[in-house]
Amino acid sequence: MPASRDDLMEFFDSLGIKVTTVDHEPVFTVAESGDLHELIEGGHTKNLFLKDKKGRLFLVVALHDATIDLKKIHQLIGGQGRVSFGNADLLMEVLGVTPGSVTPFTLINDREAHRVTPVFDAAMMRHDILNFHPLSNDATTTISRDDLLAFARGCGHEPQVLAVSEEAQSAGL
Repeated sequence: MPASRDDLMEFFDSLGIKVTTVDHEPVFTVAESGDLHELIEGGHTKNLFLKDKKGRLFLVVALHDATIDLKKIHQLIGGQGRVSFGNADLLMEVLGVTPGSVTPFTLINDREAHRVTPVFDAAMMRHDILNFHPLSNDATTTISRDDLLAFARGCGHEPQVLAVSEEAQSAGL
């Protein structure tokens, strides 16, 4: 059974991580979340659940307006051949959420199998405060950059911080 929002909040507490959460109408795309950017301080994000030719899974997390070249990203993240989006069934099986609710917080559902490699864009990681869905797209949870890393490590993952967006690459990050 995938973790619930309450389970996630308890896990944050167990790690000593302080977060704030704002409830709102469900948003399914980055475009739909535009109004929230003015209401909630910090970097707003998008999350890509990707699979390479050998079946390796990646969760790429970047700023909401980042430009990511899906034809080349495999070279940056260590994928075998080009990547494609993981389908909804695989997403639910591995990370316990439906499309539109993908977030790095889904790593809570991959604590045992470690099937997913988290990749955090270097440009995003320049923000002190970041925003993600708390396992469902009807709320936004704000967390510090350092606590995001502590959360991922608490789930047994060592996230790769890489310049995967064109913005990060052009800034030399």
